[in-house]
Amino acid sequence: MDEALSAPKHEPKAVDDVSWTLLDLDELVDAYWGVVAPLLEMEGVNPRGERPTHQWLRDHDLRPLLYTLREHHDKTFAQFWTEDLGLETATTGYEWATNDERTLEAVESFLSSRRKRKGLAESSIETLRYRLNRYVEAYSAENETDDLVTPIARESETPAYKAVDACWAAFDRLHAELDSSQTKRRIHLAVSNWYAHLIRRKWAKVNPADGLNDEFDWSRSEEGDRADTPCLSSEHVNALYRAADDHEERLLVLALCAWGLRPNEVARLHVEQFVFDVPDEDVPYIDFRERKNGPGEVSMLYGHEELDRRLADGVDDENWNGYLFPSPHASRRHVSRWTVWNRFTDLAERAALPDEIDGVSPAPKMGRRFWYDAYSASLDVVLGSLDEIAAEQGSSSAEVVLQNYLSEARARHLRREYMREQLAEAFETTGV
Repeated sequence: MDEALSAPKHEPKAVDDVSWTLLDLDELVDAYWGVVAPLLEMEGVNPRGERPTHQWLRDHDLRPLLYTLREHHDKTFAQFWTEDLGLETATTGYEWATNDERTLEAVESFLSSRRKRKGLAESSIETLRYRLNRYVEAYSAENETDDLVTPIARESETPAYKAVDACWAAFDRLHAELDSSQTKRRIHLAVSNWYAHLIRRKWAKVNPADGLNDEFDWSRSEEGDRADTPCLSSEHVNALYRAADDHEERLLVLALCAWGLRPNEVARLHVEQFVFDVPDEDVPYIDFRERKNGPGEVSMLYGHEELDRRLADGVDDENWNGYLFPSPHASRRHVSRWTVWNRFTDLAERAALPDEIDGVSPAPKMGRRFWYDAYSASLDVVLGSLDEIAAEQGSSSAEVVLQNYLSEARARHLRREYMREQLAEAFETTGV
């Protein structure tokens, strides 16, 4: 054993002294080095190269860390290890909650197919693996068997309703254990897709998870969540921007409210994503090769001058890594979405925003909602300006004129002009 690891470098802080659920990802990184790493060192384990197993974390009363990563940050510990701690591990295997060879072959077949045929990134594969394993763990505990394949196999004599009952029992357990409906929906989707894969491979005769989402109240979609999200007003946006003290804070407001980005997209913004060399009739845009709903481009109708100032400062800094919001931690390249959330909350307090907007505390996603609202309003204005043309031409509505008689480029130009006016109204006293 390496002598450097034979004794801890410093005394560990007590696990119980940490309010795990209140920590953002950057603070969890600090907690790992202050609490978990010393415990590993005491046992002669390298905290930089040997990732602790879930069982080890549970045995050392670190379940709250796993819970916080899962419920508050939608991460596995393995993802936290690589993405947030910036570490690699010599461990090549994965600690599945089953030792049944047939079940292991079935889940690995599904993950391999997703990797090769759908081209999923390794981080996405890790997320799928985690969600499947949560189900495997619940299934094994509820049904007292870690063989998930035999009951649904094509040659199985197990009645279909019993296979369904076993699956539903596992989800009853997950439903009781997990707090987040979103997490439950995501686990169900992963499991249902896994069973569907086994049916396509002719390994299974039934998908016991099919339709299960109708049995639980997990139905609210992301679109529904967005529709329920209160919207910042122009006055709110103006107050936030005026309260910003530096380039990063002003860009934070612009990215959320003028560009309509999600908090995680804001956190990862890199100089290489910004495309300024565009034809005269187009506008600069942000290139997202990997986005929630697929690759896409986000037009930048506003905020160019502030962005230029930030990029100029970065060029003059020889240590700048190209991220608009670099992390102060050496183990991370950029801040986390929770840092974006915390900075927004701090800014909202300094801007004297109301404690609640339509019954909800101010949050970054309200900036994105402001962007959607402004875009919708700009479309309404364009349609309103076409009403008279529609009447003169005998068209049934302005929408018909927009779709059939106005070129796509002209319609886009009109929308952008009105959108700029909406954004200018929100930022007008700031001289952006």
